[in-house]
Amino acid sequence: MSFNPIVALGSIAIAALIVVSATSAFDRLAGSLVAGPEFVTLAPGSFDHPQPGEFLGDGQPVAAPRILATVSVPLKIMKYQVSAAEYGRCVTAGNCKAADTLDSGNFPVTGVSHMDAEAYAAWLSSQTGATWRLPTDAEWAYAASERFRGDIEGGAGDPNNPALRWLAQYRTEASLGRKSDPEPRVQGAFGINSKGLADVAGNVWEWTSTCYIHATIAADGTGIVSSIDNCGVHVVEGFHRTYMSNFIRDGKSGGCAVGTPPDNLGFRLVRERLNVVRAALQRLGFA
Repeated sequence: MSFNPIVALGSIAIAALIVVSATSAFDRLAGSLVAGPEFVTLAPGSFDHPQPGEFLGDGQPVAAPRILATVSVPLKIMKYQVSAAEYGRCVTAGNCKAADTLDSGNFPVTGVSHMDAEAYAAWLSSQTGATWRLPTDAEWAYAASERFRGDIEGGAGDPNNPALRWLAQYRTEASLGRKSDPEPRVQGAFGINSKGLADVAGNVWEWTSTCYIHATIAADGTGIVSSIDNCGVHVVEGFHRTYMSNFIRDGKSGGCAVGTPPDNLGFRLVRERLNVVRAALQRLGFA
């Protein structure tokens, strides 16, 4: 077949039009992505961290072992807890279940479960082109910095009187002076910590992605010899660390392992990466 320059030029022109049209459509899709929430970026670092979970030594409860936890890459985490207005947009879109509370605007969303937080993270990821997720317990503690407290400890257990350890835990919490404070406050009401995060350890506890574990410590205290993960329960961080079943929306309804229950349950998210192409393909139904 002989080469026909007119046909070739026509094919090139059609291909160019297709590329321009596709690029224009992609630009419109990318432009339709909603702006992500404000976040702070923390430099990598290491810190001494008490592990979350329940730990036994010689069959009795013991204090959580401490490890050198490391955040190896820059951590991008929301400055504020997810607001009621932000969460409400996911509800309106049909991707999230309405919260149990009636707060609106720039109040933190409360009355949400771990499952609700996961649903919101998935929706926000599809809307912004970034991957958003709940922080791990260690990431939350790193970002909380001086406001991190960990579990309310009661010392070593007494096999002859387990109640002694429980009483010690409650005395420890009472000494911290925490009082019931159930009404959510406007974002920023509890101030900014040294890492630039707002409202850390205020009256809204925050869900994490870390599962509850039940572990046995070696007799010489050198490490964990066995453990069982329970991912139907997750670590919740706030005034102190506690643990809640994934479906719980009101911390006062049960599920708190130690101490008085959380006043409110909410969350903030970590941003992993920005991928506008993936988000645009999701809008088209290809990803």
